[in-house]
Amino acid sequence: MLIRRPDPIAGGEITDERVYQNRRRFLETMGLATLGLAAPGSLWAGGPPRALQSDELTPLEDVLSYNNFYEFGTGKDDPAKNAHTLRTRPWTVDVEGEVHEPRTFGIEDLWQRFTPEERVYRLRCVEAWSMVIPWLGLPLRDLLSAVRPTSHARYVEFTTLLDPEQMPGQRRGILPWPYVEALRLDEAMHPLTILALGLYGKALPNQNGAPVRLVVPWKYGFKSIKSIVRIRLVREQPTTTWNAAAPREYGLYANVNPMVDHPRWTQARERRIGELRKRPTLMFNGYADQVASLYAGMDLRRNY
Repeated sequence: MLIRRPDPIAGGEITDERVYQNRRRFLETMGLATLGLAAPGSLWAGGPPRALQSDELTPLEDVLSYNNFYEFGTGKDDPAKNAHTLRTRPWTVDVEGEVHEPRTFGIEDLWQRFTPEERVYRLRCVEAWSMVIPWLGLPLRDLLSAVRPTSHARYVEFTTLLDPEQMPGQRRGILPWPYVEALRLDEAMHPLTILALGLYGKALPNQNGAPVRLVVPWKYGFKSIKSIVRIRLVREQPTTTWNAAAPREYGLYANVNPMVDHPRWTQARERRIGELRKRPTLMFNGYADQVASLYAGMDLRRNY
């Protein structure tokens, strides 16, 4: 997935204002009204990033029906058809490794760290197509700060659930399972790197990575790992799933870069879902002002 530069905007400009006007009713639709949500501190001056207002939201029907989630099949419509087998309660995420305080977070713990009024992100996402999705989530750095990374932590590794009974695609050797992804620690701590818990005002649907997934807006979609069960901080660069399966095609960084082609196709242009014509791909998916400094001095052709 890719995403474009977000600018702070009023909550009512992100999606249907009615979804957010009544906070208690909003939480009750997700069964969360009794959790006593507390507002975490903002990581951005004036509140977290929310959107480029020039991008129209992708229709919910398209967001729900057109996905990459190989654990449920390789067709774009397979996740919507097959992901009903995934059981998202109970669910825990272990955060461990090079941390001072390893912890296990239940999905309810993550929702307690989420405040609807402050944590709505309208982000543009790109794979072979692009979408603009109003995510509900919290910065990953909120969670990482809670476990206090040691001075040896340099990378953050993420692992998806491994359960072929629930995820029928794992019965096939399409990829080495479980699915693993990784970020550099500074990428993981960036305020635009979010743990998404929902979209369009509701908890994440199974096919979109329920109950918790990563969203890294300036990178290609395979970096935004779904259905996370473990986060591990490590010293050495981890081996990630797509890098192990096809190292010439998929590197660690996977930054959106129109100047670096995939070995089998150009990445200079992208297609917005619902549109016939392709449009020019933006560097870092339009988030250069926010993230380019992370890669100062690096050769982004070699570090793909």
